[in-house]
Amino acid sequence: MDRIEVVQLMQDQGMVPLFFNADINICKSILKAVYDGGGRLLEFTHRGPFAHEIFSSLSKYVKSDLPGMAIGIGSITDAAAASLYMLCGADFIVTPAYKEDIARVCNRRKVLYAPGIGSLTEIQTAEEMGCEIVKLFPGSVYGPGFIKGAMAPQPWTKIMPTGGVAPTEENLSGWFGAGAICVGMGSKLISKDIIANKSYTELTTKVKDTLALVKKIRS
Repeated sequence: MDRIEVVQLMQDQGMVPLFFNADINICKSILKAVYDGGGRLLEFTHRGPFAHEIFSSLSKYVKSDLPGMAIGIGSITDAAAASLYMLCGADFIVTPAYKEDIARVCNRRKVLYAPGIGSLTEIQTAEEMGCEIVKLFPGSVYGPGFIKGAMAPQPWTKIMPTGGVAPTEENLSGWFGAGAICVGMGSKLISKDIIANKSYTELTTKVKDTLALVKKIRS
């Protein structure tokens, strides 16, 4: 998908699940569970040895078996890694901080780049480099008030908080009420227990319920 398609998908879904696991079979089962729950976005995090090999297999799996789903890579810190993952089929790139070299390679390929930000200066710098969406990270430190304050002078900004996001009405109402375009959600959604117990049906239900909650809050 090109970046505009991914932006639209993020806006429509309102949630980007994220996780890492070194077992390809577990990863595929998690992707399928998210997909069966209605999720059409997933961020795989670059946090282990040979993670790009796992991601490459997942990307091929998504393209062949999960039509309409966008798979991206997170925790990227340099342009070389971003380029590698784009060659492996990444639909979007997410980083913990803004990096100009990553913005350039993603912009060149028309791939969505969502950098981590923590100030209006960083937001404006990222937007000037073609970033359609920025990631507020860590969200638990800044809180919904940052989004509301940042969007007051620039309502066109699209912010995705990650970290400190939970699948509860109180938590999600705070983020979306402040103006978030979507949220990134990791262990609160794809928990260690779900992975350890291979509770994929539970994950499917959790994704379905969370997407319904997001829709209810935004309506």
